[in-house]
Amino acid sequence: MELRELASFLAVVEEGQFARAAARLFLSPPAVTAHVQRLERELGVRLLERSPLRVTEAGERLVPHARAALAAVDRAALAVASPSGEDALRVGVMGHGSAELTPAIVRAYRRAWPHARLVITPLDFTEHVSALVERRVDVAFVRPAPDDDRVESDVLTTEPRIVAVPADGLFAETGALRLKDVLDLPIVAVPDITPAVFTDYLYFTAAVNGERGLRGPDLARTPQDVLLSVAAGRGVGSALRSFARFYPWPGVRYVPIVDAPWDSSVLATRRGDADPRVRAFRSLATALARDLGPLVSAARLGDHAEVVRGAPDGLDSLAM
Repeated sequence: MELRELASFLAVVEEGQFARAAARLFLSPPAVTAHVQRLERELGVRLLERSPLRVTEAGERLVPHARAALAAVDRAALAVASPSGEDALRVGVMGHGSAELTPAIVRAYRRAWPHARLVITPLDFTEHVSALVERRVDVAFVRPAPDDDRVESDVLTTEPRIVAVPADGLFAETGALRLKDVLDLPIVAVPDITPAVFTDYLYFTAAVNGERGLRGPDLARTPQDVLLSVAAGRGVGSALRSFARFYPWPGVRYVPIVDAPWDSSVLATRRGDADPRVRAFRSLATALARDLGPLVSAARLGDHAEVVRGAPDGLDSLAM
């Protein structure tokens, strides 16, 4: 009996589908099916009925023991990774991260593993990729998804786009703008070392067929830099819709771009990072994003924390 077999079995029980279980474990559906079948052969009993999918009586008896075994491995892995609390999981957050999901994920992680140390580090626009690849952070809430082979991303929110404009400016009372209007807006500039994928996101490059519009006179590295420039009437900034909830700012109004493609915030990690804390944090983040969406009720976090505490999603590499 292997940990990955127990992991696959529990994931199917909790997700109710082999496909969803596979996505949660970052495995293929055939791999999850094979794990469950192997576990059934080893135990000599049927754990799951397939059509329709349901847990058998033997499977029900196995569930609490499987959770206990995996939770023990979970605690052992975290203890080895951080024997005296000196080694923290470093979480980078650009701006408001993934809206309400960012604090929800952090709180759920700390609830699930209360003795694991965690450090939150703010990231500016230039650190969209570099903070991860230079190993200054272990996971990063950024937008949009990095275009870098050294990094992989899990989409957490997908949202409409908006622009921040001066409250006393020409477009302050406009109900909506269109992409053609963007070319006439002086969007704040960013440093030359900012990754192209972020500047393309900021300026809607693909959506305006690569046309270069105006640039404001100010250079911005952070959302606060952008908003200071906007409030001063010197430029505008673009963002995801949730930005407006987190950054109400005197002298700034937010206007939707009605024909702009929606874009995403993501949790980015180094490709193939086998650190059990990273894998666990990543799995928890994707589970909360799927189940709760961008508006997270704090009252529901306890249930999800308990589920993840007993789940091996970030630890399956230990059994391979």
